[in-house]
Amino acid sequence: MSNPLPPVQPGMRQELLAGVRDTFPLIVGAIPFGILFGALAITNGMSWWAAVGLSTIVFAGSSQFVAAGLVAQGAGVGIIVITTFIVNLRHALYAASLGPYLRTLNQRWLSMLAFMLTDETYAVVIKRFERNDDSANKHWYYLGSALFMYINWQICTLIGIVTGSRLQGMADLGLEFAMVVTFIGIVIPLIRTRPMLICALVASIVALVLHSLPHQLGLLLGSLAGIVAGMIVLQWQRTTQ
Repeated sequence: MSNPLPPVQPGMRQELLAGVRDTFPLIVGAIPFGILFGALAITNGMSWWAAVGLSTIVFAGSSQFVAAGLVAQGAGVGIIVITTFIVNLRHALYAASLGPYLRTLNQRWLSMLAFMLTDETYAVVIKRFERNDDSANKHWYYLGSALFMYINWQICTLIGIVTGSRLQGMADLGLEFAMVVTFIGIVIPLIRTRPMLICALVASIVALVLHSLPHQLGLLLGSLAGIVAGMIVLQWQRTTQ
């Protein structure tokens, strides 16, 4: 079987390490949240293998926290799956903005990078892609950032799982709110296009209006409404250009 990735050449290695370096500040902020997820998952009644599975397969902090909260509320598997899927659909807008920079990559590269796309990685990668230089290896920068985030999240989840019974009080420290603030700090500077702005506004308004719905359905519907609104505006822009 052929290797899907070419040998790492000096220019590629430089981009890979630059992606790791530029993601480090966001890693520092992600560490407590990864540990908190592992702890909350266990204390909310989730099995250790389910918590590990969410981190390794879903790999999306906000969706994982939503899933852990729904487990604690006794929600069914269908609600949990649909909710985490909808919350993660915001990545469709991320992908739309990254697409023009990645169109020359083969399907193996695209599949790997798509799976590891996170808010933090997008925040640093889009800035690198928009920088006007002649580097042909910017996708290795993406890979460095994404791998760093992925490995860190798995380690922190395991720490939270192992120490979950000792960290039950973490839920009372307000770290969930800090995670929201961190997320806002990442996203707001990136809202530079009309589709992204409409997506954020619609999602926020709908989620607030429907906040009282059970099983965090307001968040699900808000995310779905925002994504649909953003995609409609994006399609409208393409047809009018």
